[in-house]
Amino acid sequence: ISPLAPLVISFLHPFLSPSSLLAEPQIIQYLLTSQFANISSAEVSSMALIGDIPILTLDSANWSIHFYWPWVSQAAAESDVEKLMSQYKIGLRNFIRFVHEIVQQTEEHYPLVVQFRAGCVLYPNTTSQGFLNVGWRGKDLVAFEVDKQHWEAQQPSQVAELVSKSLNKNKSVRVLLKLAPRLCSHSPELPVATVFTRSPRLDQLLLVCHVTGFYPRPISVAWLRDGQEVPPGPVLNSSPILPKADLTHQLCSVLAVAPRDGHSYVCRVRHQSLGTRRIALDFTHAASTIGIIVAVLLLLATASAGVFWWWKHR
Repeated sequence: ISPLAPLVISFLHPFLSPSSLLAEPQIIQYLLTSQFANISSAEVSSMALIGDIPILTLDSANWSIHFYWPWVSQAAAESDVEKLMSQYKIGLRNFIRFVHEIVQQTEEHYPLVVQFRAGCVLYPNTTSQGFLNVGWRGKDLVAFEVDKQHWEAQQPSQVAELVSKSLNKNKSVRVLLKLAPRLCSHSPELPVATVFTRSPRLDQLLLVCHVTGFYPRPISVAWLRDGQEVPPGPVLNSSPILPKADLTHQLCSVLAVAPRDGHSYVCRVRHQSLGTRRIALDFTHAASTIGIIVAVLLLLATASAGVFWWWKHR
């Protein structure tokens, strides 16, 4: 079994896709499909997914990894990629050799398709459940029972009995699978929120609430105007919840207002790690200060124009 499967699981499990705090269970998984035309031929393809979103794939021509997203490449760059790829290719070769040996020891024949599926189901209450399954000719062959720490046959066949027996005897596989509970767990991380302003135009002020470092992914970030939540609309823009290389998440919520409009603004953050608490950052004074700065800039611009006109016509 490829060593990349549990490494991918441990790397990807925080990057989930629920859109609300009442999210449904999410699945992260590593899929491998191998086609064996004969005893000297094997074509392997694999993919890692979060829900139905692909994260990385394997190039079957040279067994290189293609990353779909820049943040995945960044996280991979911060690890020992060469060592990881070396272990991955060794694992693939061992997997192919193992399948050929099973065919030779049984009454199986070519062509043959073998599939491997590994991953985690993460539930909204922060519990999780790992799974590892092997398919043979499109049917379940063996599965790893996490509670029993044991491979079990999923069909009454010679191949299923032989494969489960071989996997249970393999010491390296047993050591690897003991890590499964830790690979599927991740403790909540508190969000860190900061607020600042931007002024793309003299008549517009952007209030920015940047929230980072939180896990799990579901979070509620809202702007309050005079205590009332600002509804979604043209003046309110929020970025997607983006993953970070340290396995936490971040987002920005931006509210466009008029400088010194007389209202008070608060960025409110709710997250599972906070329990019943919340983060509330007040923008009232910042908005007034920026309004004054904008007014000063207008005066400077007017004065500069006057000086330039005087110098030109002197």
